[in-house]
Amino acid sequence: MDVNAYLDRIDIKPPTVADAAYLRELHRAHQNAVPFENLSIHLGERIKLGTDELFDKIVRRRRGGFCYELNGLFAILLEQLGYRVERLAARVFGGERYGPPFDHLLLRVTTADGDGPWLVDVGFGSHSTYPLRFADRGEQDDPGGRFRLAEAPDGDLELYKNGERVYRIEQRARELGEFWPTCWFQQTSPDSHFTRSDVCTRLDGDARITISGRKLIRTDRDGRVETPLGSDEEVLTAYRKEFGVVLDRVPAVASQE
Repeated sequence: MDVNAYLDRIDIKPPTVADAAYLRELHRAHQNAVPFENLSIHLGERIKLGTDELFDKIVRRRRGGFCYELNGLFAILLEQLGYRVERLAARVFGGERYGPPFDHLLLRVTTADGDGPWLVDVGFGSHSTYPLRFADRGEQDDPGGRFRLAEAPDGDLELYKNGERVYRIEQRARELGEFWPTCWFQQTSPDSHFTRSDVCTRLDGDARITISGRKLIRTDRDGRVETPLGSDEEVLTAYRKEFGVVLDRVPAVASQE
């Protein structure tokens, strides 16, 4: 993988030392530059998890992706920079119940000098701006909210954001290929929330920019502002202007009936 091209993609200089401070910079820079998006599902594009395919999509074509893609490629970047990375599975809490096993991919990262481990997640949409201390069970304040990790049954960990459950983490290290069956489910099943709506979102400083359907949404500390996007050209222009994502057609969500 071309590390320098990846760092150029997220607008950050190569490190002098791949330490915790640089990891913080990487985490924020990635979320500012690379959107969390599920547009491939609604453009008829098959999602692939090979390193070459991920690099081509995210770096060369300047697209985004969802957790398996974003954290999948980010893990390889971190490893090539000298960090120790473990891929972990989580089940996202959907308000009433947890999603399936391998519902989400996140990373447990330790620096070369042993600092950490850190919970690293650039593939969840609205999440922490900076890595979280994996061993800390107290409140961790972040521009993205107040986070807390708590012990859960069977050796798992529960992540909370502003007092609300986010996901339950299984602490056993996994290989990226183990996530493929659930990745396939997420992109094809009518029971997956990813097939039911389209989203493209990224950090914009301490604010967040999102396109969902035909709405451009900006959320910051002053609240939420929605701007309707009428024509296809308005939608495509917004993707290009706000995310650098160049599409030849508007993503179409299939009917769930």
